[in-house]
Amino acid sequence: MKHNIYFDNAATTKVDPAVLSAMLPYFSDEYGNASSLHYAGLNNRVVVDRSQAKIADFLGCDKSEVYFTSGATESDNMAILGVTEAINNGSNKAKRHVITTKIEHDAILEPCRELEKMGVKVTYLTPNQDGLVTAEKVKAAIEPETVLVSIMYVNNEIGTILPIGEIGRMITQLNSQRENKIYFHTDATQALNFLDCNVEALKVDLLSLSGHKIYGPKGIGAIYIRRGTPFKPITFGGHQQAGVRPGTYNVPAVAGLAEAVNSLSDKKTIDQQNDKIKELRDYIIKQVLLRITGSIVTGTKEERSPNNASFVFEGVKGEDIVLSLSEKGLAVSTGSACSSGSLDPSHVLLALGLKPELAHGSLRVSLSKYNTENEAKVFVEELEETVSQLRKIMNPTPL
Repeated sequence: MKHNIYFDNAATTKVDPAVLSAMLPYFSDEYGNASSLHYAGLNNRVVVDRSQAKIADFLGCDKSEVYFTSGATESDNMAILGVTEAINNGSNKAKRHVITTKIEHDAILEPCRELEKMGVKVTYLTPNQDGLVTAEKVKAAIEPETVLVSIMYVNNEIGTILPIGEIGRMITQLNSQRENKIYFHTDATQALNFLDCNVEALKVDLLSLSGHKIYGPKGIGAIYIRRGTPFKPITFGGHQQAGVRPGTYNVPAVAGLAEAVNSLSDKKTIDQQNDKIKELRDYIIKQVLLRITGSIVTGTKEERSPNNASFVFEGVKGEDIVLSLSEKGLAVSTGSACSSGSLDPSHVLLALGLKPELAHGSLRVSLSKYNTENEAKVFVEELEETVSQLRKIMNPTPL
């Protein structure tokens, strides 16, 4: 029997019907360019402004501090490159230091590597075995030339929740004693559905988010940049968004993003959804550990995103599990990445201290508000059978 079970919501989510409804008019009926001065443009500019205000209200900031992007990847690049390049430490611009972690998304790690090519020093903090990086560890890495700290809120692979508020308060306290301010960025892409993202509570100067992780459209995101934060644009060509991120407004996507974010403000409904998601997650973790020998949960058991269950399995490759389950109509993912014909183990799992051969057996299960208890039961049964079959193939019993 082929199923239709989608457990890869950390990769992308289904668009909520209310979000789709909010977007539809701007594909055909209201299609004016929001930068045009005529009625069609001005009508859509109102939509952009209202959408900006909704997101600002959710983040607890002024709407002038919210900028629309193509997604979290662009927002992360803007935060890393835009801030660091805007800061000139004295006469020697190369004397700049950035702190991040070894478990960040590549949208952070790759621009950091570009900074290193420019002579900027970057420190990549190693987390503990659960994927946690403490405020104390960040503090110990800070130097006189430190200009930016970028720590993700929730790890996209293992679901670990990092103590952003604690780190933010620590940096704020240090800044009161420093001549050169340290700016603090967090990638909150995986956090919006589940955690408090008020920028004042977190004490962040920059925050990245994406639409398609919160039941919104793909190709749209936003970045919060606190007023007064130094920033050099990384794209050029227009006057939109005060020149910080120029380009024609994607009005349908902007409206969809705003609706998706606005729905998160209904705390009672969100808490109920997250309680249900957490129950399914806990069921899956318990049953997998009980029924499949050689299975190990990755990430912390306590400070974990409600929708994330991540494992490694001894004696089997995660890619083989994903492909076998896909043939049965179950969608999950693995931490490994296939690039140019070479298969590398997850950089996140290696940073936790797992051996490469074990890291190759990684599997990420990420749930949504649409998943059901029956789907969780079917998944565990199919996973148990799949792992057993793959192990027999990898280690056939001698005749």
